[in-house]
Amino acid sequence: MSASAAIDPTPGVKKPDPLLVVNDLRRRFGGLVAVDVEHLEVQRHSITALIGPNGAGKTTLFNVLTGFDHADLGAWRFDDVDVTGWPAYRLARFGMVRTFQLTKALAGMTVLDNMLLGANKQQGERLATAAFRFRWSAREREVREHAIELLENFGLADKQNDLAATLSGGQRKLLEMARALMAVPMLVMLDEPMAGVNPALVQSLLDHIRQVRDLGITVVFVEHDMDVVSSIADWVVCMAEGHVIAEGPPDVVVSNEQVIDAYLGQNRSAL
Repeated sequence: MSASAAIDPTPGVKKPDPLLVVNDLRRRFGGLVAVDVEHLEVQRHSITALIGPNGAGKTTLFNVLTGFDHADLGAWRFDDVDVTGWPAYRLARFGMVRTFQLTKALAGMTVLDNMLLGANKQQGERLATAAFRFRWSAREREVREHAIELLENFGLADKQNDLAATLSGGQRKLLEMARALMAVPMLVMLDEPMAGVNPALVQSLLDHIRQVRDLGITVVFVEHDMDVVSSIADWVVCMAEGHVIAEGPPDVVVSNEQVIDAYLGQNRSAL
């Protein structure tokens, strides 16, 4: 993010052109407050890393913002539209898609069919129009061509007719990322995209995340590996105990005392 150097690295700072704006968001599980975010903005056309120790609330925040969980309090705007409480399918159609730490590829379907499921505006899937092929055949060809193009870009073209179950863990991560792009999103949210990936495929995943950003798509991803974060993120947000405790460029956040304490504890000097 070229403008990051001009942004004050403090929690809740306003961004020049935010795509996502979160206000007073809280999510409780019984007496536990999993997420308590006063204000957070995600800069458009950037790669933002969401970091923090286990139990910090990162995935819960993802789940709430993407419609897979509900908030107890708060509101959020996406592309200047109030999307508070929207279900996941509606958010995906509007341009916010996400992947999961545990991949959701449909193992019994081919790689290509997994891709085709990710596209929007497919009239052939509607009961009212399914019998009239002339009304959706052109769109079907367009979707298929887009899917094959993405599979080529992600190095999976030779796997398109294989069952998704035959892919390695890293290849499934690539498939899920490619499938997310089938919806032509404005924002892609990746939950630990490097988790369980063979080191040989990590660089490929990083390169594809950069390519997604270069296409004009905003990326937010959860990650624990600080080397990965420092190498790819334009901006970093750190959570601890449900709160945003720091944000800024990677070099600023990784040297922040609160961030170090959150990861290593107050007695880190004894380690």
